[in-house]
Amino acid sequence: MFDIERWQEIFDTIRKNKLRTFLTGLSVASGIFILVILLGFGQGFRNGIANEFAQDAATSVWVWPGTTTKEYKGLNPGRNIELRNSDYEFSAELLKDDIELKSPRIFVRNVAVNYGNEALVYGVQGVSYQFQQIENAKMSEGRFISYQDEVNTAKVAVIGNKIAKDVFHEVETPMGEFIEISGIPFKIIGLFGETEDREEERIFIPKSTAQRVFNGGDRVNNLAYTLPMAENFDEAVANSIRFKSNLLSYLQQAHTVAPDDTNAIFVWSALEEAKRFYSLTDNIKLFFWFVGICTIIAGVVGVSNIMLIVVRERTKEIGIRKALGAKPWSIVGMILHESIFITAISGFTGLILSMALLEIAGPHIEVDYVMNPSVNFPVAVSTVFVLILAGAIAGFFPAWRAANIHTIDALRDE
Repeated sequence: MFDIERWQEIFDTIRKNKLRTFLTGLSVASGIFILVILLGFGQGFRNGIANEFAQDAATSVWVWPGTTTKEYKGLNPGRNIELRNSDYEFSAELLKDDIELKSPRIFVRNVAVNYGNEALVYGVQGVSYQFQQIENAKMSEGRFISYQDEVNTAKVAVIGNKIAKDVFHEVETPMGEFIEISGIPFKIIGLFGETEDREEERIFIPKSTAQRVFNGGDRVNNLAYTLPMAENFDEAVANSIRFKSNLLSYLQQAHTVAPDDTNAIFVWSALEEAKRFYSLTDNIKLFFWFVGICTIIAGVVGVSNIMLIVVRERTKEIGIRKALGAKPWSIVGMILHESIFITAISGFTGLILSMALLEIAGPHIEVDYVMNPSVNFPVAVSTVFVLILAGAIAGFFPAWRAANIHTIDALRDE
């Protein structure tokens, strides 16, 4: 039942001790504010990591060659490993049950790229028709390389949106235009977009064309694969680790590389890297929780201290109430009411300010590995209610002390 006299007493007490109440409330509000902001940036860090890995397919595995650093089976260290079509074909056949998509990648070097009289300084790469899904490239116009383009050694090219914007600004669309690669005309059949501009500074041509037309032989620079999605993240990581181990073992045997030579052949798994970063973000979140909770505890201790002072200042009043027949729990309720009120108002003030700040500024924050800091609203509200409970507990002990003061001792207090 609403007791207007009780509320009048609370506001009277607050008016008499404005500065003390303000400072106590500020410590509580700042605790919630700091906790929510820290949790928001913890989530922003996780969003940033997810965005980084979204540039390629989530289950992608990439292979590139290095240089041997150990003697093995009579072969000296210092050998440069070269990947071949046979590595791509045999590994794809050997591990076909584990592979969803696959593509080699050939870097076409030492070629001149021109559009009319303009020289272009963009990289040319030969890939298969499945590379679009592996790279997670979004077609904005036209199409990607097809299987028939590979079979027919077609002179076609797919360019990034940034190239289209920088080079073909005088035409309505680059589609159907021709660029020359070492004097050979290639027809533009598609435009693709990526999450970063630098990823759009590439020209893709069929892998067969890259090897046959530009004397690439059967050499490839990278191997790229994606694995089927699993039911959960941990299972997907386990599958990726197993596939990576089997693939590396095969390539080491094919190129006579020592099993413990970690610089000869590199195999990179997006899932393994993601797990490493997500584990880091989880640890950072735990640290943020620890810092925030310590700050809140400091505020709760402040509430407990102010309640002790309130009890001390109102000792004589409490004695009079008890002399007039007030029950102990009535005294406890009077002190708790004030404690909970200060904690609740301060907690929700800190929550509203922090949520407003994240809502306004969060979408505009995009720095390295931090993107759109935000916090789960139910979690934030639950934190405030836990804070209110803590404030009630903090106020209970001073209230219980007040309730157990002997009436005569209270009336004698000056």
